[in-house]
Amino acid sequence: MKYLHLIWASLFRRKLRTILTLVSIAAAFLLFGLLDAVRVSFDQAGRSAAGAQRLQTGARLSFIDTLPSSLGAQIAAVPGVKEVAFANWFGGAYQDPHNQIFTFAVSPNYIDLYPEMELTADQRQKFDSDLNAIVAGSALVKRFGWKIGDRIPLQSQIFPDRQGSKNWHFNLAGILKARDKKTGGFYDGMVLLHWKNFDETTPYNQGSVGWYVTRVADASQADRVARAIDALSANSAHETRTQTEQAATASWMKQLVDIGLIVGSIMGAVFFTLLLLTGNTMMQSVRERTAELAVLRTIGFPPGAVLGIVLAESLLLLVLGGIVGLGLVSILVPVIVKGSGGMLNLPTVGASSWAMGLGLMLLIGLAVGALPAWRAVRLKIVDALAAH
Repeated sequence: MKYLHLIWASLFRRKLRTILTLVSIAAAFLLFGLLDAVRVSFDQAGRSAAGAQRLQTGARLSFIDTLPSSLGAQIAAVPGVKEVAFANWFGGAYQDPHNQIFTFAVSPNYIDLYPEMELTADQRQKFDSDLNAIVAGSALVKRFGWKIGDRIPLQSQIFPDRQGSKNWHFNLAGILKARDKKTGGFYDGMVLLHWKNFDETTPYNQGSVGWYVTRVADASQADRVARAIDALSANSAHETRTQTEQAATASWMKQLVDIGLIVGSIMGAVFFTLLLLTGNTMMQSVRERTAELAVLRTIGFPPGAVLGIVLAESLLLLVLGGIVGLGLVSILVPVIVKGSGGMLNLPTVGASSWAMGLGLMLLIGLAVGALPAWRAVRLKIVDALAAH
């Protein structure tokens, strides 16, 4: 700490260059924080206390394959199964194909298996009594200005009706709300419609089911129940894969896109570029101060002290920029979530993200400072003073 004033003065010897480097570092860690929030958000999908008692059963090969509706009764008869519901992907959009909405055609008891979703008793009664009714998440209702009783047009990106039109119309009967905003934001942004109406209206479904949701009586027996469910269709034309809700959601997401690979690839490119940028800055800084470093050695600074000063300068540069970047993420994430109307449910920067970020700051700081520091230590005093 006694050399802090010297390190600070050396760091801001060229103020403009240092500030521009700090901005680049802050931008890199801002991107890191936002991408890590996206990764954590996907990891949290399907993770809840109630979700631990739910299993999802889908086609073994691909989530786009369907299953026979007769399988539901067989699953319900498996020992340890408390209740079975089912759903199909609808692929809805509102007004514009770009306004994609998570829309599912569900069985009558589907909502009962999700205590994370809150729907008032009168709204549930309206939904159950109207085959053409839907319930929509509170974020969607707020975003589009819907009101209960409205006639809502939805475009299915996949399924036409019997007249060949992909424009469907539904009656809004209720508003879904997530009880836990941290892990249940997904429920605020989806639409549920009746599977029976969906199956009878489109000629392409013909009694098939997209996936089954099973509530088990004892969560500790979930693995046994999953194996028993998959054994029902083993060696058949519709083999299944039963997983925990969290694993099923992650598997479904990975079939669409590998979030971990994308985030890792982007961050690898960003930090590699940052390594080159900050390394060049430190090399220039040390090269410009060759004579000053020689003077420090002349007046008695040991090689270890010079090494520590250069490394500390590099670390300070990375830590300052990194903290600013992650601090901006903490400010921006709530703004992004609020601006999306709850459609995006990104977590704030947690302790694990800060720890990972600080680790990267220190690692990159040591990496970019190692070569300049080594050159400063090996500096020949006579040659350095003679060159200036």
